[in-house]
Amino acid sequence: MMKKLLLKLFFLIAFVANAQQDYYDDVNLALTGTDLKNALAVKITATHINMLTYTPGVWEASKITDINSENNSEVVLIYGWENGSDTDISNDRGRDKTLQDSGNGATFVWNREHVFSKSLANPSFTTDNPGPGTDAHNLRPADKTRNSTRNNYKFASGTGNSDRSSVTYSGPDGPNTRGWYPGDEWKGDVARIIMYMYLRYGNQCLPTNVGVGDNQFTPDDMIDLFLQWNVEDPVSEFEKIRNEYHENTTNTYAQGNRNPFIDNPYLATRIWGGDSAQDLWGIYTSSDNEVPTVPTNVVANNITMTTIDFSWDASSDNVAVTGYDIFVDGILKAQTTATNITISGLTSNTTYAFTVLAKDLINNKSAQSTAVNATTLQDSEAPTIPTNLVASDITDTSFRLTWDASSDNVAVTSYDIYLDGVFNVSTTDLTYNITGLNESTLYSASILAKDNANNISAQTASIDITTTDGSAVGGATELFISEYTEPNGGNNKAIEIVNLTGSTVSLVGYSIKKQKDGAGNWIDEFDISTGSVTSIVPNDVFVIINEGADDATLVAEADLIRASNTSTNYGSPINFNGNDPVGLFKNGILVDIVGDFDGGSGNQFAQNVTLRRKSTISSPNTVYDVNEWDTFPENTFDGIGFHSVTLSTESQVYIDFKVYPNPSNTGNITIQSPNNTEIKNIKVYSILGEKIVDIKNPDFLNNKYTLENLKSGIYLMKLSNKKQSTTKKLIVR
Repeated sequence: MMKKLLLKLFFLIAFVANAQQDYYDDVNLALTGTDLKNALAVKITATHINMLTYTPGVWEASKITDINSENNSEVVLIYGWENGSDTDISNDRGRDKTLQDSGNGATFVWNREHVFSKSLANPSFTTDNPGPGTDAHNLRPADKTRNSTRNNYKFASGTGNSDRSSVTYSGPDGPNTRGWYPGDEWKGDVARIIMYMYLRYGNQCLPTNVGVGDNQFTPDDMIDLFLQWNVEDPVSEFEKIRNEYHENTTNTYAQGNRNPFIDNPYLATRIWGGDSAQDLWGIYTSSDNEVPTVPTNVVANNITMTTIDFSWDASSDNVAVTGYDIFVDGILKAQTTATNITISGLTSNTTYAFTVLAKDLINNKSAQSTAVNATTLQDSEAPTIPTNLVASDITDTSFRLTWDASSDNVAVTSYDIYLDGVFNVSTTDLTYNITGLNESTLYSASILAKDNANNISAQTASIDITTTDGSAVGGATELFISEYTEPNGGNNKAIEIVNLTGSTVSLVGYSIKKQKDGAGNWIDEFDISTGSVTSIVPNDVFVIINEGADDATLVAEADLIRASNTSTNYGSPINFNGNDPVGLFKNGILVDIVGDFDGGSGNQFAQNVTLRRKSTISSPNTVYDVNEWDTFPENTFDGIGFHSVTLSTESQVYIDFKVYPNPSNTGNITIQSPNNTEIKNIKVYSILGEKIVDIKNPDFLNNKYTLENLKSGIYLMKLSNKKQSTTKKLIVR
């Protein structure tokens, strides 16, 4: 039946071919899903014959394609909305086309906005060579200040004019980073640009990397956010004019290719599903206006504590039913081509309302079926008691608790930690740092496990921990800089600070400054106590990175991110170059330095290198001594997040290890033991406590061991030796 339908559509498309641009004459528009996506990708790649340069190519193209139809001396500014009559220039919708950014610091200028942010691509874009970083379909004129405010934040839901969105994600500002809403007028433009970039450059430009949304109902990495914007904000004449210009290579600054989703937004619906967008060609939606019948005889059966099976009678359609949307309590839960499904991940002893609708190839949808209510079985079994509760990393104000996962007939969902018999905190991890304690004080700790039905295990036997007195270790009395990364290009810049004092040190009063080009005064002071981490426990490090950093290790290990915008002089002082000395200050007094103060611009003491403090150094120095530092090649980041030091002849019991890449896109994660610490056991658990990996006496080669083929998900890795265990979160995409 499906083959007949495709054949029918093919002839229909051929009949009304004049409805679409001749550009698509050699594309099989009867295809659907990723087949259509791939066919369009081949077309727009093959016809992209003129690779524009960033300068002057994109500048000159923008002055032509983005001209303001109401004032041809201006270019239209993406994200803007106001005609220039108020006092805020950043919200202007137009700007004199001659006022392009010359890099002289002027604010009343326009620059080139990469709608798909350079740093969010993988690998990130460069503008040095023609390619994705110079693709005019992705570059739009923008007010310089507003463009800086957008920065590299992911797109997220919102309403009204462009601004930071209230929707959050784990990003440059930490786990609650707010996204960027482009504005009601521009959200459709943004969606269609992201779709184009995904087709043109594939996995380098994943929509999941640039937007906050869900891709569970698409066949690839497209997310619902951009599909929704494509529907809600129809194509404008402005977009169409840009498209026409770039196909015609008799235009000096034309690329030769088009954005298919501007020509027909419904192509996105045909590839990725979702609600129907405009069919500007009229070759899809006009061919079939009849909706399928409503599914009937919906039945629930095989009910467990967390799953329910549903089945229904097939719907009928004048052409063919192609699938069903499944709703649980009114929320789209799943999609299937079958007439039965198992809904999982439910809560025990809970009633759910289930409905289903049918749809056809043209995305005509039936009404939802009459709701069927079903109640999951009750879970009355408690998890097992956690085992092997251990305290480690004991300081004057903190200690770390680790334990082995409990098991449950359904799933363990969290652990409650008790301190001196009083509830302290709940966590889903298998480790937790207890902080804010008093020095030289005895504490008693125990934990229990809980499941989704709030069944609770008994508490573990209590263990006693006495905090230290905070005395200095090996003579260290002050924080100092332990690592400095200055990459070859890009913003993967970081400063690492270590605490070897034996006491927890508050960051209040500490700051970082730089001396630009090795001359003049210290500038651009950055208070490092302004983040969520406000102190450093003994033997730990504190990592500060530039907001534009995109290396996975730097992002994962960052304790503080320096925003990069005009108000921070683009991330200064964490935008240092190899001739910029960097100082650590306490209450305005220099404590430690990396680089020669007043060394001059020609003193490239750290150009395109990583500097790491030698393990024999245990105190700061206000005069740069090159002999205190080891030098590593550019883009060496594997030492960030820990610091090895030789303080005495006493053996250290801390398990010092790194895992990378984290997050991993391949499922392969390498464990590195930089101090050759002996590791007796590697265990990996799912976030719900299921043991995935259990390796005893792993064979480390050159201090490294690699776990392979982990599936997508969030895991907890626990490494143990004879004295201690340490746990780290892993993310596999």
